[in-house]
Amino acid sequence: MQIVSTIKDVKAVVKKWKEEGHTIGFVPTMGFLHEGHGSLITAAREANEKVVVSIFVNPMQFGPNEDFDSYPHDLERDSKICENLGVDLIFHPTPEEMYPQDFFTYVDMSVLTEELCGLNREGHFRGVCTVVNKLFNITQPDRAYFGEKDAQQLAIIKQMVKDLCMNVEVIDCPTVREEDGLAKSSRNTYLSPEDRGAALIVSDTISLGESLVKEGETNAEKLIAAMETHLKTEPKAKIEYVKVVDGETLQPISTIRPGVLVAIAVHIGKTRLIDNFSVRKL
Repeated sequence: MQIVSTIKDVKAVVKKWKEEGHTIGFVPTMGFLHEGHGSLITAAREANEKVVVSIFVNPMQFGPNEDFDSYPHDLERDSKICENLGVDLIFHPTPEEMYPQDFFTYVDMSVLTEELCGLNREGHFRGVCTVVNKLFNITQPDRAYFGEKDAQQLAIIKQMVKDLCMNVEVIDCPTVREEDGLAKSSRNTYLSPEDRGAALIVSDTISLGESLVKEGETNAEKLIAAMETHLKTEPKAKIEYVKVVDGETLQPISTIRPGVLVAIAVHIGKTRLIDNFSVRKL
C-alpha cells in the first residue's frame, strides 16, 4: 500500500493502473476511520481491482463555529486499517495542496443543498461538492462509495454526477451501527459517557419512525410529531430538525410513500448527530 500527499503522485499511479486496464474503486473520507468506512472500503475491494482511499479533513465544508480544528486525526491508525482491508493507495493531501492560493473555482448546487443540513450549515455542501469533484478528477475512479447515513450528501453527489456528466458510478452502502443501534460516526468520539447514553435517543427515534411506517402511518406531519415527541423525552437532546422528504429531490412531502427519506439532526451536548431511514415499500 502506498501513501501519497500530492495530486501529481496520485495521477501518476492512476495513469499506470488505467494503462494496465485496472478498475478503480474510491472511498473519500475525512479520516479517523471506523467500521462504517470499513464497509465502504470492503465493498470497493470486492468490486474493483484497485482501491483508493482519500483522507482529507476538508476545511471548505466547515462553518466558522464548527469543529474543523478539533476534528479527530490519526493517520497511523487509519493507515493500518486501510492496509488490513486491502487498500492500494491512500491520498492524504494538505489543504494547501487541494486549495492553493490561486484557487478560484467552486461547485455550487441549488434546491438539494437548501434543505435538511443545508438549512443551518451555510456553504457546507458547496465545500462537499467542490472537494468531491476535485477528488473524482484526481483519482479517476470507476466507482465511488458513500454511506447512507449521510443521505443528503449521497443524494447531492448523485445529482452532481448526473448534472455534470461525470464518468463515475456512485455506490451507496448501508449505515453501520454500534451494537446498541447508534450510527457509526467519527463524531461519536466527542460524546462523554453520559452523552453517549443520551445519544441513543437518536437511533431509538429512527426505529420508532420505521415501526410507525410499517404499521401503516402515511401522514408525514403525524410521523414527524411522534418522532419529535419521542426525542423530547431525552433532556439532553436538542432537535435541529425532523423531516420527511423525497429521497431524490430532498423536498418536503406530506404523504409517505416508497422513495421517501425520513431524516433527523439532533445535538447531544456539543455533538451534532444525524440519522435517517428510507421507505422502501409500504
